[in-house]
Amino acid sequence: MTTALITGSTAGIGAAFARRLAADGHNLVLVARDTKRLRDQATELHDRHAIEAEVLTADLATDEGIEAVVARLGDRRNPVDLLINNAGFGNKGRYLEVPMADELTMLKVHVEAVLRLTSAAAEAMRERGRGGVVNVASVAAFVPRGTYGASKAWVVQFTQGAARDLAGSGVRLMALCPGFVRTEFHQRAGMGTDNIPNWMWLDADKLVATALADLARGKTVSVPDPRYKALMGVVKVTPRGLLGGMTSKTGRKYGPR
Repeated sequence: MTTALITGSTAGIGAAFARRLAADGHNLVLVARDTKRLRDQATELHDRHAIEAEVLTADLATDEGIEAVVARLGDRRNPVDLLINNAGFGNKGRYLEVPMADELTMLKVHVEAVLRLTSAAAEAMRERGRGGVVNVASVAAFVPRGTYGASKAWVVQFTQGAARDLAGSGVRLMALCPGFVRTEFHQRAGMGTDNIPNWMWLDADKLVATALADLARGKTVSVPDPRYKALMGVVKVTPRGLLGGMTSKTGRKYGPR
């Protein structure tokens, strides 16, 4: 049986990955900040799917939390075959409205933690000649929409570059770029979602199924829904200056309030 480590595993996309991978027979290492929720999740998945679910409490906004997960990924006696870098959050407010400390915390989680965890996992996987990493980004990576989008753009560019450098090693890397997904993400950030049209929402379980299929096919970027693929096609051919104005207006109309 293979082992998958999932950060931010207790809710949303991370929880959907945990459910799907457990159902497929993978053992799990579940990583989040809330020990009780982790233990409850581990017990449920173990009882339902007869897999082993290890709990690792870690806050990826801290060096100690990152180092704890890096150490687990580097354990050659209990190797991790698949890393899902899913932990992340959003800040409410535009640039200069968000405190600098909160901006830096976002970069710690979205950029530094992703870099360090991916590197620890990929190094061990390359030694074994197999493994996979999914770094959860966002379609916000492709439009000029503030610090969140910028951090997710880094995730996409880093993942594509690392995948190219590791080509032929047996290690697959993919950036997953979903749109709006019904999770705790917006609630935790204090963002309202009533103004987002129903057609823009994605189902987390379907998203995960598509993402895993794309990883198996060797894709380095996955936009797991035809609607968002079409939108990203429009984005590619729209001039950047015009795109900036359009996304600003769209953000005010459809984005979190």
